[in-house]
Amino acid sequence: MAKTEKTKRNPPWTRDEIILALDLYQKLEGTWPAPEDTRVQDLSHTLNRLWHARGVDGVTLRNPNGVKMKLMNLRSHDPAFEDVDGLKAGNRLEVEVWNDFAGQPQHLRETAEAIRLAIMDNTLLSTAYVKNDALSSEEVDAPEGRILTVMHHSRERSRKIIQAKKKAVLTKTGRLACEACGFDFAQQYGDRGQGFIECHHIKPLCDLPKETRTRLDDLALVCANCHRMIHAQRPWLNIEELSDLIGSGCMY
Repeated sequence: MAKTEKTKRNPPWTRDEIILALDLYQKLEGTWPAPEDTRVQDLSHTLNRLWHARGVDGVTLRNPNGVKMKLMNLRSHDPAFEDVDGLKAGNRLEVEVWNDFAGQPQHLRETAEAIRLAIMDNTLLSTAYVKNDALSSEEVDAPEGRILTVMHHSRERSRKIIQAKKKAVLTKTGRLACEACGFDFAQQYGDRGQGFIECHHIKPLCDLPKETRTRLDDLALVCANCHRMIHAQRPWLNIEELSDLIGSGCMY
């Protein structure tokens, strides 16, 4: 008698998926979706496309029923439903995503739309997952999720645009100094430090799928330490916030 194949458990929901689910939840205002509401089916299709890009498949993988259950799980974090009995407690990641976008409906909509655009674009989606494991262990995904985080890193690590940015700044200022702390590798280390600096992409992550080119003004020069601190925790810091944290916009 042939052995019955064990049913594989579906993978845990990712930050990207929960953002998309939260976007639909807010559009539904926490209500149970009507049977004829095609948005649940559309989200199921989008999430399956995301997992298919990673070689994951399954009959129950993010099917409409699973999407509906996730929407109801999100209710447990909604103050408007705090007195409703019988709600299944959500998980830690749901709490984080809910808090990241609390009071920011426009930012949630823009982020969700950017993630959907990236998922539906074969080139963007394949790029995100080819480079998915290349992120530093010292860095965390942005609140906007892994796909947009990987796109962000891809933009700021392009050798061609980095060299162009360095050349433009050198021509204008005669030096390559960190825009957060003022550190200048050449000043500190002489010839050994010539040309050393990193680039940080400063545009909002939700804009990335809509912009095919990175302009020089989209990048800021930062030293390695400051760049790591920008990406070390959620939410990421911008240059001004990091300068304030350091205590001075120019320490050197």
